[in-house]
Amino acid sequence: MTVKHFEDLEIWKDARRLAKEIYRLTSEPKFSKDFRFRDQIRSAVISVMSNIAEGFERSGNQEFTQFLYVAKGSCGEVRSQLYVAVDQGYISTNESEGLFNSFKRLSSMISSLINHLKRSGMKGAKYDSSSRSTTSNAPAHAETRRTSEALKL
Repeated sequence: MTVKHFEDLEIWKDARRLAKEIYRLTSEPKFSKDFRFRDQIRSAVISVMSNIAEGFERSGNQEFTQFLYVAKGSCGEVRSQLYVAVDQGYISTNESEGLFNSFKRLSSMISSLINHLKRSGMKGAKYDSSSRSTTSNAPAHAETRRTSEALKL
């Protein structure tokens, strides 16, 4: 599978789906009235998908990896905030379990991609002298063949 755009990444697709779910939950009357907390958890979930996208677009695997670490950290932040939401009665324990598992799974998928990038030895398009003379702006990591494990755990 050739990945040319961040929208092709399964981790970005999952992050987008989870952002939609967090927005749905935080729109519920009890949750939506706690403005600061609502905005904080929304910010954290947006950070996950945004850092995946921004890192991918940087055209360097080292930078991509760094942004993936930030996205992974934001997954943990959302999980932590979900405990607060349960403790405050904004969501039920049953409702939170699926989200906890989804964010743990996403975090694991991000880790797998980080490990794949580290093992690949590729630096990215901006470090490839042959890519500087081409008109393509696609990151080198986007042109590599990815294993299904790295993208679809």
